[in-house]
Amino acid sequence: MSAYTIHVSGISDATTEQHLTDFFTFCGKITSVQYDRASHTATIHFEKPSAAKTALMLNGGTLDGAHLTITSDQEHQDKDDGAAAGDHIDQADKPRAGIAAEYLARGYKLSDQILQRAIELDQQHGISNRFLSYIQSLDTKLGEKTLGPEKTISGKVQETLASATQQAKAVDEQKGITKTASDYYTRALSSPFGQKVKAFYTSTSKQVLDIHEEARRIAETQRQSGTSTAPTATSTGVGSAAPPITPDVHTVATTPATAADPAAGTGKTAEAPTVV
Repeated sequence: MSAYTIHVSGISDATTEQHLTDFFTFCGKITSVQYDRASHTATIHFEKPSAAKTALMLNGGTLDGAHLTITSDQEHQDKDDGAAAGDHIDQADKPRAGIAAEYLARGYKLSDQILQRAIELDQQHGISNRFLSYIQSLDTKLGEKTLGPEKTISGKVQETLASATQQAKAVDEQKGITKTASDYYTRALSSPFGQKVKAFYTSTSKQVLDIHEEARRIAETQRQSGTSTAPTATSTGVGSAAPPITPDVHTVATTPATAADPAAGTGKTAEAPTVV
């Protein structure tokens, strides 16, 4: 059993084990969930300590209308595993502000207090070297493929970016890159907002509004691509939001998202999980 454990209490009668799994999967890979509906408590085990630390960030939020108390018997430390291997990055290795943006993009509601907590965690602990190397590698690979040696896609000026993006799309189609979970970062870095996206994920200097802005980019990109993939253990995870939602778990409307309202695309109703 994983030692990276959190305890959740005050769970709503309406919350199912799938609700809990869907919600906490944003934090990182879950190895097991022990849910006692009679006592309204659950114990969730994560694969990495950073995932448990991210889950604790959500203490005081609400899920299915009930206030959650999230605690742990031990202090969980972030472990930097070094450079990323290949095209994969663990969900737990992402910046907390980025994870918060994924919650918002999927329609969960996070209070400014929780968003600020995410920013402060990133400022205190920095962005993991593993994630930084992943983003830089992706940026460099895209730049070399479309713009030439020693070029980064995020550094390309907006005036000529449309042509570069088309070249990147052609390369992606040949190599199947767009079929992987790294699709969001690939698209975002190749967009006119590439520099801003890179800065968001590689700098600890940001504000709550920056998280909302990134959430809108994620939601809009997913709306355009028609995808909404779940975070996975070794997911390229790029821009992935919540795990798939099924009708028996959530009540979801079908109104498409807009750039102005990231929650619109998910159409969560009052019955859907929210965090405030």
